Amino acid sequence: MAPQRILCVAEKPSIAKAVAQHLGGGRFITRNVRGNTFVKNYEFDFSFAQWGNCSVTMTSVSGHLTSLDFADRYKKWQTTPPGQLFEAETVIKIDPERKPIADNIQQQARYAKVLFIWTDCDREGEHIGSEVREQARKGNARITVKRARFSNTERTHVIQAAQNPVELDDRQASAVATRIELDLRIGAAFTRLQTLQLQQLGDLLADKVISYGSCQFPTLGFVVERYFRVKNFKPETFWSIKVTYLKEGVKVNFSWNRVHLFDRAVVTIVFEKCLDARLARVTKVQKKPTSKWRPLPLTTVELQMQGSRFLRMDSKKVMKIAEQLYQKGWISYPRTETDQFSGDFNLRSFIEKQTQDNNWGAYAQGLLDGAFRQPRQGRHNDQAHPPIHPVNYVTSSSLPDDERRVYEFVVRRFLACCSEDAKGEATDIEIEWGEEVFHTHGLLVLARNYLDVYVYDKWESSQQLPHFEVGESFEPTEANMTDGKTTAPGYLTEPELIGLMDANGIGTDATMADHVAMIKDREYVAARPKAGGGRNAVQEFVPTRLGVALVEGYDNVGLDVSVSKPFLRKEIELKMKAICEGRKTRSEVVHESIEEYREVFGRTQRNIGVLKRSVRKYVFDEDVG
Repeated sequence: MAPQRILCVAEKPSIAKAVAQHLGGGRFITRNVRGNTFVKNYEFDFSFAQWGNCSVTMTSVSGHLTSLDFADRYKKWQTTPPGQLFEAETVIKIDPERKPIADNIQQQARYAKVLFIWTDCDREGEHIGSEVREQARKGNARITVKRARFSNTERTHVIQAAQNPVELDDRQASAVATRIELDLRIGAAFTRLQTLQLQQLGDLLADKVISYGSCQFPTLGFVVERYFRVKNFKPETFWSIKVTYLKEGVKVNFSWNRVHLFDRAVVTIVFEKCLDARLARVTKVQKKPTSKWRPLPLTTVELQMQGSRFLRMDSKKVMKIAEQLYQKGWISYPRTETDQFSGDFNLRSFIEKQTQDNNWGAYAQGLLDGAFRQPRQGRHNDQAHPPIHPVNYVTSSSLPDDERRVYEFVVRRFLACCSEDAKGEATDIEIEWGEEVFHTHGLLVLARNYLDVYVYDKWESSQQLPHFEVGESFEPTEANMTDGKTTAPGYLTEPELIGLMDANGIGTDATMADHVAMIKDREYVAARPKAGGGRNAVQEFVPTRLGVALVEGYDNVGLDVSVSKPFLRKEIELKMKAICEGRKTRSEVVHESIEEYREVFGRTQRNIGVLKRSVRKYVFDEDVG
C-alpha cells in the first residue's frame, strides 16, 4: 500500500526549505515550480504521529496569494464619486506574478490527502493559510486541512510542530479580511476625495496622489502635534538656589526641593532668608539598598523602539533584519506581543548555546553556573509566540554587519532577562537652611549583574558622599541664586512615535514600522538625526508643509473626532480583537466601521474648503486670512 501524500505549505520559500531539511533528515528532492524562480517543491518521506509514514511535498507561497480590489467599473477616479467606494462591489484577485504559485498548490493538492499549513503563527499567517486552503480545495475539495504551530525553525521545535497539528484559526483570518476590506474602502474614498480636490489648487500638487490611511493619518497626527508644541513654545525665565558644601575634600552639591520659581523677587527674598540663617542643619540621612531592574523579555514593539534607539536603524529596517534572522533559524519569530516566558520554557538550553561566544560566552556560562534567575513576567501574552529570543548560535563574523548587530541585541537582551537585577546602595541627605529644604543623592553600584551583558543600559556610581549625621550643622561653602530658561520639547523621535502608536492602538506590532515608513514615503514627514546627537544620533521626525496642512485642515473641518487623532482607528483595532475572540462577526464590524467613517467623509466633503485653505496656507504660502 502506497504511503499517504501530505502537502505542506509555508509562508516563505526559506521556511519551506528549513522545514524540509529537518523533516527530511537532510534528504529531499528539489523540483522547480513553473513560472516562479523562488518557490520550490521539496519531496521527502516523514512519519507523522497522526498519519503514519507519508510521502511529503513541501512548498510555499510568498506572502499573501490574493488581493482585494474594486470591480473594474469603479476604477476610474473621474467617473466614480469617491463616496460610492464605501459600498462598491469588490473582487478578490490573484496577482499575476502569484498565479504560478496558486496553480502549484492546486496541482499538488490533487494527489494529497492532507494539507498541512506552515504559515507564520499570527493573524496574517492565519489569513494566508486560509488563502492556501482555498487554492488547495480547488484542486481537491475533500482534502483535510491542518496547521503547524511553531515559533522558530530549530530542528526539535519543527519536528514537535509536525507531530502536533492544530486547526486553522478562522476567526483570526476573518479579522485580517475585515482589516483589508476597511483599509481598501476607507483609504480609497478619502484618498480620491482629497487628491481630486487638492490637485485643483495648482502645479505643486497637480500630479501628486495624496494618500490617506486610517493608521497613517493618526501616525502623522502625533508628529504634527509635537511640531506645534515645539513651534509655539515660549521660553520662560526661572530662578533657583544652589548650595555647595566642601566636606572631607568632597564638594557636595545640594539641590533646592522647590527646583525653581518663575518670580525673581520671591526667590530673592527666600535666598536672603537663607543667608540670614547662616547655618544649615542636616534633617535626614538615609542609606538604603536599591536596584536597577533587568529588562523584560523582548516584544516586537520593544525591538523596534530599542533597535531604533541603540542600533541607529529605522524600525522597518530592524524588522526586516529580524525577519531574515528568523528565516535563517537564528532567532525566534520576531512578531510577538508576549513579554513573559512560560514556566515550562527551557531557557537554559538556549543560554547554553551562547556559551561558545567570545564576547558573552563567559557571561552565559556564569548564568548556568548559578547566576541564572527566572525572567520577570510582563503583562502581555498573545497566546501565540514566546518573547523574541536566540534559537541557535552563530558567530558574529559569519553575519553581515546589520544582521550581526540585531542578533547581538537579541542575545544580550535574552541573557539580561535571565540575570539578576543590578544592585546598589542609595544615599539621600536633606538639609534645612532658613525655611528651605535642599537635598543631595548618591549612588554606589555594588553588583552590576545584568549590566555586564546588556551594554545598552547605563547605571554608574556617583561621587562618594562624605559622612553626615542628622542634627549636624554647617555653614555652606558657597550659595548662589541662579537663573535659566525653560526649553522646548524635541521633535518626536522614532522610539517615541512607536511608543505613542502602541499606547494608542494604532496598527499592530507587525504593522507599526510600515505606517512610520509610509508617512516618510508619502513625503508627509522628513526624518533627520536628532540635533546634538552626533553622526549616529537617533532619528527625529519633522512634518513637511503638506503634512502640517493635512492635519490642521482635518482638525478644522469640524469633525466630532478628527481623522488625525487615534480614536477612530483604535476602535477598529479593538473590533479586530473582538472578531478574534468570537464576540463580533466580520459583517458587523465592516458595517459599524463604514458607517462611522462615512459620516466623517460626508462632513469632510461638505467642508472641503477648510482643507483647501489649510493647504493654500502651508503649501502655497498664500495669505488666507
